[in-house]
Amino acid sequence: MLDRRTLLTTTAGAAAVTAAGSLLGAAPAVAAPRRGAVLARGLDIPWGLTFLPNGDALVTERENARVSRVRRGGGLVSVGRIEGVDLSDDAGEGGLLGCVVSPTFREDREVFFYLTTPTDNRVIAMRFVGGGLQDRRTVLAGIPRARTHNGGRLAFGPDGLLYATTGDTREPSTSQNTSSLAGKILRMQRDGSPAAGNPFGNQVWSYGHRNVQGVAWDADGRMWATEFGEQRTDELNRIRSGGNYGWPGTEGRGGPAGTIDPFVTWSLTGTCSPSGLAVARGRAWVGALAGQSLYSVVLAGPDEGRIRRHFRGDVGRIRTVVTAPDGSLWITTANGGNDRVIRVLL
Repeated sequence: MLDRRTLLTTTAGAAAVTAAGSLLGAAPAVAAPRRGAVLARGLDIPWGLTFLPNGDALVTERENARVSRVRRGGGLVSVGRIEGVDLSDDAGEGGLLGCVVSPTFREDREVFFYLTTPTDNRVIAMRFVGGGLQDRRTVLAGIPRARTHNGGRLAFGPDGLLYATTGDTREPSTSQNTSSLAGKILRMQRDGSPAAGNPFGNQVWSYGHRNVQGVAWDADGRMWATEFGEQRTDELNRIRSGGNYGWPGTEGRGGPAGTIDPFVTWSLTGTCSPSGLAVARGRAWVGALAGQSLYSVVLAGPDEGRIRRHFRGDVGRIRTVVTAPDGSLWITTANGGNDRVIRVLL
């Protein structure tokens, strides 16, 4: 019997993701998303995407530490490169990762970046002035790094505070250690200091994570995050202050007392590998890497937890999903050559 919040796949059901929808309740009265214009191409693993006040966006490239401006009507303009990013083979999945514009950008012109150096992962801020970046400052250094599981997403919450996601860096025990910054979601002031009200007196907001690469908030202020599973189960979690999400003792649902079960799961990680996350029109929109799809998940109401799969194999691996000022979604591909930024119409 299917768990209402668990999507099962079978070897006999190549369309199991969409077929499972009939088992999860009536379809919401929302039209399917439509693929719109390609806004930029020729990128090398675009990872972070954040909007400027005029509707243009800044995009980072993991493999070459380049930052570019994507025009809202299409077109790419070079901004520059971030110095000090580890671009060696040893960086693995690290490099120049997430970015986010300050909520008070019109006044301070600041953009925050998450990057891998030869010694750590860290958050920095730079000012975007005259079409270039200047006045670099370190916000938070010393986040553990490895070839894989570096986290890397940055976002400002409705509370005006900066959130960063980190991975367990292939040392799973660190996820349960609330004194470590690995395997966590972090919450901090813009200078990197712990935010007031954090549950452990440091930057840690939630723990027990394996590798979080997407965070977003819904209209009610609830925080959501995507989580890579190891071999069996990928997750979408509702994030609570001080919450323990079970890794490494638990993958998926059914953890011991004191841990929080996922909101929904994907069984068999090859069907999803969730990365970027946006919330719009009552749904979470999840970019799938291995699954090469855009998933939608209903977050409340009679169809709560219902999963639908869109664009299966149409654009390849999807890394980042962001809600644009005009209500569309912008997604980035991660196919390792001539990657694109694409508008999705809801």
